[in-house]
Amino acid sequence: MTPDDTTSFRWWTDAVSSHAERVDALTFGFLGLLALLVIPVAILLPYFVVHYREGSPASRKRAPSNNRRLEWGWSIIPFLLSLYFFWHAAVLFLDQQRPPEDAMEIAVVGKQWMWKFQHPGGQGEIDSLHVPAGVPVRLRMISQDVIHSLFLPALRIKQDVLPDRYTDLWFQAEKTGRYHILCAEFCGTAHSRMRGELVVMEPEAYQAWLDAREPDDTLAARGEKLFRAYGCSGCHGENSVVRAPSLAGLWGSPVPLADGGTVTADATYVRDSILFPQRHVAAGYRPIMPSFRGQIGEDDLVELVAYIQSLGSRDRRAAPVRQDRDGEQTDEAGETTSP
Repeated sequence: MTPDDTTSFRWWTDAVSSHAERVDALTFGFLGLLALLVIPVAILLPYFVVHYREGSPASRKRAPSNNRRLEWGWSIIPFLLSLYFFWHAAVLFLDQQRPPEDAMEIAVVGKQWMWKFQHPGGQGEIDSLHVPAGVPVRLRMISQDVIHSLFLPALRIKQDVLPDRYTDLWFQAEKTGRYHILCAEFCGTAHSRMRGELVVMEPEAYQAWLDAREPDDTLAARGEKLFRAYGCSGCHGENSVVRAPSLAGLWGSPVPLADGGTVTADATYVRDSILFPQRHVAAGYRPIMPSFRGQIGEDDLVELVAYIQSLGSRDRRAAPVRQDRDGEQTDEAGETTSP
């Protein structure tokens, strides 16, 4: 596909990331192995069918003794090559499961039949995703209704988008241009029209695009307003008289549960705690939180999760503070704190 054309048809789209190039190398390499194994059989089979047909003058004497070297070689070499391709595919798969720590997070909500993207600064898009080139991007995705599947052909990645559970997908596009976004899971009558456009821009152009569409509030700021509007601050706020778990520094921390288990405070845990509060009851607390299921939409949940994430993790809150020569204090993340 040409960088600025998402309507033309091609048998093989351009690879716009190093991951996509590695997937292509794996694909063509495995196809070459299959050709090496299949083509000799495909050629010899019709030859033998014709040569040894009934009534042909071909010699039918006893076949020569077994060739052990040929048999072992024909078995072991393809087996070792298959193991190599398996190892290469496993490495690619594991790399896709470990997004960089500094990846830019974008929230994705799939619904019949559209893709909604929310940038950290609060900028929203529908059926279009703008990202900077050369910057790792992590998509936190959930479905509002049925199972969808976000497919980015130019990046050679695809991930199911599920109701009631967050899934992640990350990439780092290297080539600017416009590329397809598709749904690869049959999700209803208008499934074929659930498509969009990935726009990869130079970082400066992307920042200008963000600045031109800067909303009144960031995603986390909107979540804070919802946190108060839904009454969450009455129990989980700093000045609350109700004994409820503190959310400050909760993100990414292990949470001991009343049933003796432990769960990590990630996006799925926060969402479940809002919609299904009896599913993961924190140790030392009574199960008195009401369910907000049916009262809060997925878009609002995305903003609430962003707000809880903005409260930081315990590791960051516990980071030692350094003081420079001017008396200004900074934590290990390099952010200024009060002297």
